[in-house]
Amino acid sequence: MNTARHRSTLLTLAGTALALSLTACQNGSGVKSSSAATPAATVASSSTTSGATVAAGTDGSGAAGSAGTARSTGSAGSTGSTGSPASAGSAGESGRQAAASTPACTARNVRVTAAGQDGPPTTHIVLTAKNTSGHSCRLPGFPHVQFLESHKQDVPAVAKSKPAAPVVLAPGAPAYALVKLSDGGVDEDNEPVSAFSVTLEGDSTVVAVAAPGSEGIAVDPAKALTGYWTPELRNGADDF
Repeated sequence: MNTARHRSTLLTLAGTALALSLTACQNGSGVKSSSAATPAATVASSSTTSGATVAAGTDGSGAAGSAGTARSTGSAGSTGSTGSPASAGSAGESGRQAAASTPACTARNVRVTAAGQDGPPTTHIVLTAKNTSGHSCRLPGFPHVQFLESHKQDVPAVAKSKPAAPVVLAPGAPAYALVKLSDGGVDEDNEPVSAFSVTLEGDSTVVAVAAPGSEGIAVDPAKALTGYWTPELRNGADDF
């Protein structure tokens, strides 16, 4: 009887051990199955959400790429960079450098004439300097004018009439300078002038210029002024 109970006990223990062994095997296979399925689930999740991730900027590499692409596109497609003040400034500087390299006009290649600007009474005249050479030349500054033998000083120049860019004359092209003679008052100390002298800046050659009109012009040396050479006659811009 004891022997039968002992065998029964052994069989019970053996069955329990086998059940535990099978349970352990099943649990182990479940773990393996779970770990094997994890990459697939991860890949599926990433492929499904990758577009949203990059657009939302949650992926560090994707966000950097998007920002870099946007900046690159903006830089390549930007039109403002070509029209920036710095670019405009560079173009202006190039123009000034080109003008500086052009030889200065001299009395040998420029013809100076005078014409009445208003009147009567004529209070202003306009000087015209025309390039008579076969090459371009630079006409700097203002005309150095002396109206009377008794007044050897040059007529003062008006600073506000100075042009922003150097004046370069192509062959046959003119430049202009407005010259004030007087205030037009009958009580002024005017003197008649039929001809006067002009010299160009940087050239000591004296150019004799005939005064406009059959009776010449009346000049008050205390009121006389001259403007700078400009490429166009700026009516009203240089009133003085």
